[in-house]
Amino acid sequence: MLHVRLPDGTLHQSASSDRVADVLSAAMSGSAAKNRRPIAALLDGKTVGLDAPLPAEGTVDLEPLYTGDPRALPVMRHSAAHVMARAVMRLFEGVELAFGPTVGEGFYYDMRASRPITDEDLPAIEAEMQRIIEADEAFERVEVPREQAVEIIRGLNQPLKAEHIETGLAAHPSLSFYRQGEFVDLCRGPHVPSPGCIGAFKLTNIAGAYWKGDASNAQLQRLYGTAWFSQADLDAHLAALEEARRRDHRVLGKQLDLFTTSPLVGSGLVLWMPKGAVLRGTLEAFVREELAARGYQPVYTPHIGKVDLYKISGHYPYYADSQFKPIVMSDDEQYLLKPMNCPHHTMIYKARPHSYKDLPLRLAEFGTVYRYEQSGELGGMTRVRGFTQDDAHIFCTHEQVEQEVEGCIDFTLKVLESLAFDNFRVRLGFRDPSSDKYVGPPERWNEAEAAIERVARRMNLPGCEPEPGEAAFYGPKIDFVVNDSLGREWQLGTVQLDYNLPSKERFDLEYIGADNAKHQPVMIHRAPLGSMERFVGVLIEHFAGAFPLWLSPEQVRVIPVSEKSEAYANRVKATLEAAGLRVGIDLAAEKLGAKIRTAQLELIPMMVVCGPRDEAAGTVSLRDRVDGDLGAMSLEAAVERLRDEHARRAVRHKPKPLAVAAPPSQSADY
Repeated sequence: MLHVRLPDGTLHQSASSDRVADVLSAAMSGSAAKNRRPIAALLDGKTVGLDAPLPAEGTVDLEPLYTGDPRALPVMRHSAAHVMARAVMRLFEGVELAFGPTVGEGFYYDMRASRPITDEDLPAIEAEMQRIIEADEAFERVEVPREQAVEIIRGLNQPLKAEHIETGLAAHPSLSFYRQGEFVDLCRGPHVPSPGCIGAFKLTNIAGAYWKGDASNAQLQRLYGTAWFSQADLDAHLAALEEARRRDHRVLGKQLDLFTTSPLVGSGLVLWMPKGAVLRGTLEAFVREELAARGYQPVYTPHIGKVDLYKISGHYPYYADSQFKPIVMSDDEQYLLKPMNCPHHTMIYKARPHSYKDLPLRLAEFGTVYRYEQSGELGGMTRVRGFTQDDAHIFCTHEQVEQEVEGCIDFTLKVLESLAFDNFRVRLGFRDPSSDKYVGPPERWNEAEAAIERVARRMNLPGCEPEPGEAAFYGPKIDFVVNDSLGREWQLGTVQLDYNLPSKERFDLEYIGADNAKHQPVMIHRAPLGSMERFVGVLIEHFAGAFPLWLSPEQVRVIPVSEKSEAYANRVKATLEAAGLRVGIDLAAEKLGAKIRTAQLELIPMMVVCGPRDEAAGTVSLRDRVDGDLGAMSLEAAVERLRDEHARRAVRHKPKPLAVAAPPSQSADY
């Protein structure tokens, strides 16, 4: 006999043939919730459809999920993907279906038809979807033996699905289909009971795709959509998408002349334009200033290294697929484009003997590394093949570990605060004990994980929940997961504790302790920004290109009222530059209003307007990008005000959060 425990703690007995819907219907028949219609459920924490069978015996926890519950969104969206596929098959001839999972805040379906589907077709598809939803025919699950599934799918003339059954699903003895009216699709579910549960939806775009993501396979079309419980939720999401398009760092990067890419240089390789180089250099100068104040020593390492170096560290076997192929020299020695800086830094440590009195030794480098990312995974600055890390490695004694980790966290917090990343959480990446990808004995891992968790909790960091499987292969880590102004999460800064690379099994690092014996140091990897390319891409979108004064490539623009004031404007510019500010000047033959509008469009933080009366009085008029006219003041007062804001790295106009992203949806397709 099976016992089903509901959220209120009550236990219900169930027959072995019962489905989730049967138990919920019986349990709620006499309750106040009987008029509420569940659309899915959690069975021992796993999302299932109401048609899911229950186990024969034991005790399970069952929680109904209703319309409006974010945990039910993936189920509803997957059902919307099926409705979209059904609508397409009604409107187009010869449609072959591939996969239709939920993803992010929506869903997609890969397919091909007798003719390409275009953006102009989307309204007709949406209208047909609406007719299907209004008809509200139930989703019916059918499970059959594998051999019968092959016959069914061939009868449906779906060659892609047939091939997947014969290859990708070869080990499955039985397979499930979902039928809705004339539409039958191979799918493991779950689904809502019927399309009437689907709230507001919108088809968003069409993209190219390959069967199973392999460029050597058939080319398909990917139709994207999104679905929400209410029209208000959908409208808010579409507004967020529009704002995301407005903030797209690839568009703003071009408009603001920050970076470019070139097919001749290569995909995923960023070219920093002069203004972008100033922005990057300002960030680097900020980090270098902090490094010097915190006792770090600068180092430089080459862009390549022998494969043997990365074999010893473990990076080569563990990340072989994401590294460029080795460069084979005439003497058969093999070199790699540097995938990581840490093995090089261990060699700097090992270049001379160390005493406990030398430790901690903090080595820092803006080191460029290279990763072999697939073409389909590249995206502007946020996913590239060559990037520079604000990398550092600390070699310390076991007794110094917690203090050094705390210092790394404090460093990262200062960086995030200076850039108005106020909304973040900390993720503790721990080892998954069931995985074999982690190096070193369990006792080392236990010690390292306990140390970083103590520090994180002592510093009262938000989050701090251990997440098994998120560790680096050599040690646990503290990741700073930042929410930008669009509500999206980005993993930026990281601190990683490593007892393995310094070990005898790896690089055999040593120091002489106070007892005159040899000891193994501990290694801490840390990068407050992470990748400069990725960080700047996120930063562009976070601020929508409107950087605070201290970070802006052009901080101040001097605007003469007319040609008569150009000489004075140039003197003002020279005075501001002498104060250490980055200054531009607009000498165009245009009216003052047009010059101000140009500066506004180019997102210049501050304008200094000067005319004949200013020259006579030794004054200027300050105009803020956001606050507008700040009034006339002496040139000395203006310089002091701007220099103070620059020196404090003030962020006077913080980005306002637009929307909070929904939890990532889970795929529900074979």
